[in-house]
Amino acid sequence: MDVKQLKALITVAEVGSVTRAAELLHLVQPAVTRQVRTLEEELGVLLFERTRQGMRPTEAGAIMVDRARRALNELERARAEVQPTPGAVTGIVTVGLLESTTDLLSEPLVSAIARDHPGVELRLMTAYSGHLQQWLDIGDLDLTLLYNLDSTPSLNAQPLVREHLWVVAPPSAGLRADRPVPFAEAAAHPLVMPASGHALRTLIDAAAARAGADMDVAVQTNSMLVQKRLVLAGHGWTVLPGVGIAEDVAAGTLSAAPLCEPDVWRSIILGTPRTGRVPPAVEVVARELVHQVNSAVAQGKWPSAQMQGTGAALEEA
Repeated sequence: MDVKQLKALITVAEVGSVTRAAELLHLVQPAVTRQVRTLEEELGVLLFERTRQGMRPTEAGAIMVDRARRALNELERARAEVQPTPGAVTGIVTVGLLESTTDLLSEPLVSAIARDHPGVELRLMTAYSGHLQQWLDIGDLDLTLLYNLDSTPSLNAQPLVREHLWVVAPPSAGLRADRPVPFAEAAAHPLVMPASGHALRTLIDAAAARAGADMDVAVQTNSMLVQKRLVLAGHGWTVLPGVGIAEDVAAGTLSAAPLCEPDVWRSIILGTPRTGRVPPAVEVVARELVHQVNSAVAQGKWPSAQMQGTGAALEEA
């Protein structure tokens, strides 16, 4: 099993065609076919189903593609770390960002790293907290923002921000930042909610129980963007972190107010793996991400957020 075989395996799986894979790899078709077949013979299993629609990975093939992609990523990271420019921090760093924070943090983080550490290649992944934690646990992320999570056997959790959840409505509702809305009042409207099982939905359900409120859930979705669009279209109100709707409120496309009775908060942490050596590139990106979080809060770009001690300490370290 060699690198060329793994590249052929991944490329064929991605494009579904040996001919197209050969073009992308700058090889002749028989060479790609041979690499895949040699790999199948070594493993003793079929990696692809040959169909009229193209090459489709078998169950074993899907497993191998996933593992091969990670192996090649690790080799690429190692090459970047052992062939550095003298005196420069180099390497590949994969960062997870919560969907609600991408507009606020992604561009400033990329700009700062490009300016101060041009030898570091950033890869940004965005998702909900549960998915990001899974990707960190299996090694697909080097560090990530998560929320409402303490340290676990697999990761370190460094507290960064505590922020209020807001009720969000069309502009005609006239919600205001200086007039908190009781949860029972929000629940009196049809609600556009995160899907059951989502961490944010868990917070909202717990608040509803404390308020003794029955929610009229009009629709559920796993997309914050869809939540906001459905609210704007008049399908109901919703509940979101302040950072996720700051620009919409400033632009007047939505109105929002902090929830009260009870207050509903989420705590955002920086998650990093507990095991393994931390490359210098990961350390500088972690510090810069914390700095960008601190700056956003200090400049009032993160509504209703409060910094927590460990984040500031990490930035100074």
